[in-house]
Amino acid sequence: MSSKHPNFLNPKIGLGCMNLSHAYGTPVAEQQAIATLQKAFEMGYRHFDTATLYGGGKNELLVGKALAPLRNELFLASKCGMAMVNGKKEINGRPENIRQQCEESLKRLETDYINLYYLHRKDPNVAIEESVGTLNDLVKEGKIGAIGLSEVSANTLRCAHAEAPITALQSEYSLWTRNPEIATLEATKELGVTFVAFSPLARGYLTGAVKSTDTLEAGDIRLNMPRFDNDHYPKNRELLKGFLAMANEIGCTPAQLSLAWLLRQGDNIVAIPGTRFVEHMKDNLSGDSVSLSASQLSDLSQLINQSTVSGPRYNAAQQKEIDTEEF
Repeated sequence: MSSKHPNFLNPKIGLGCMNLSHAYGTPVAEQQAIATLQKAFEMGYRHFDTATLYGGGKNELLVGKALAPLRNELFLASKCGMAMVNGKKEINGRPENIRQQCEESLKRLETDYINLYYLHRKDPNVAIEESVGTLNDLVKEGKIGAIGLSEVSANTLRCAHAEAPITALQSEYSLWTRNPEIATLEATKELGVTFVAFSPLARGYLTGAVKSTDTLEAGDIRLNMPRFDNDHYPKNRELLKGFLAMANEIGCTPAQLSLAWLLRQGDNIVAIPGTRFVEHMKDNLSGDSVSLSASQLSDLSQLINQSTVSGPRYNAAQQKEIDTEEF
């Protein structure tokens, strides 16, 4: 990676930018979103994560407008291979599509270089080696600094890494989504790959803020997720009581406790909590400073895990899009 940019391992908490314009109800107004991203930089964020998909390209435009003047002082990550095409989400990992999306991302982000560029989803119709080979060509051409993969299995990671060096694997990981513990977390450690955890606050669940899904805005992605439906969410809210009590006992916020637990699961883990609120960004950035004992870590792991959480993380249609292992 270019030495002129910060490493995304410091600080170990980056910012997922998706929430500003995608998946969580009404997008934030442009000027407010730009100001929010700039405040994130001011408070210490240096790793910013976006994607072609988010807001149909609008999220990359926001990041570009907000951070282009600071380009050499930050670590920029984006993604290709999944986009909105004629109003529908399309997974396409073909070489020509990856190249086209990279060029479009560079323009929207107002840069000639993306530090870390992920294949957002594995295309079941394209060999992973073919997609990764194209990404490796983009590295050689200086358009991207490193290759990442998102929501893939340990086997796919190994196949891809044999084709070209993979720098990061991004997948959902938190107390309530433990799937990486099946195989991918160990594979990243073995291969020297950084594990980037998205939704480390369990899509807001672990913050305690989502008291009822009735308060979620139309278009919020959580309304289509089983764990947030009327059958499962009341049970998950009950499960949260012990967690909130532990945060209170330790003297930190629930979000900070969530991130502290996560970052102690491996030296190669980076978290990218997403939020549209400046106060939450400040809260999250302090998560790595919370100290937890071995017994506290164990208690948290036993309290919220795949056996105690009610409901699968994705519905059937969403599950078809990913390549990760399932319990």
